[in-house]
Amino acid sequence: MKQVKLIIARILAIWALLVFASTMFIYMWFYILCAFLPEPNKTKWHRHMSQIWMGTFMFLSGIRFSVKGKNEFDGLENAIVVCNHNSMLDIPVSFPFLPRANKTIAKKSLSYVPIFGWIYSIGTVLVDRNDSKSRQESYEKMKYVLNHGLDMLIYPEGTRNKTSAPLKSFYDGAFKLSIDTQKPIVPIILLNTKKMLPAKPSMYFKPGKIEMHILPAVYPQGHSIDSLKGNIYDIMAAYYLEHSK
Repeated sequence: MKQVKLIIARILAIWALLVFASTMFIYMWFYILCAFLPEPNKTKWHRHMSQIWMGTFMFLSGIRFSVKGKNEFDGLENAIVVCNHNSMLDIPVSFPFLPRANKTIAKKSLSYVPIFGWIYSIGTVLVDRNDSKSRQESYEKMKYVLNHGLDMLIYPEGTRNKTSAPLKSFYDGAFKLSIDTQKPIVPIILLNTKKMLPAKPSMYFKPGKIEMHILPAVYPQGHSIDSLKGNIYDIMAAYYLEHSK
């Protein structure tokens, strides 16, 4: 029975991959407009098209999606959004469906993938984590994003959490950015993506419901980088443990 479930999950993974690729070829033409738009309109159009593309992908792949806590953004200045990272599904479903236009920090290596890399790079701040110059440049670009009234989405764990812990340890970047710019941090918890598309076994996909929970903003005033990072980590870890059961 276990082997049968694995075979079905791998067939569904192939189907989801085909849906992702085929819908990308349909919608990629609409992203061309981004080449002619200044910021922040470029990012807003990119988010709009990504909502349509990912909405189509999720519907055809059997993914249901809900957002809780949109009101946390009501009246809030533009902010740094930090999100847990458990699965390859996280980025495609997070940045398009946040309540406001945003850019996310992302690995430069993915920008080299034909077509997808071009679409991906428009909506992101690219970084090569092995290059100190690239890391510094990406940091300045994130400030640029915030200065243009957009939100900045960061995954503070850096890479997918493949452990049994609710979260991996956080890098400093998001919290240093908050201290330097005095922008609030909005924690986001994604639920169920690890169950649906885990790192192991490979090529395994189980349709289901993804939940995005938006938590109240935390302001940097009175914090150091370490205290802000620790505070956000504790909030997110406790919430994930409580709601992932």
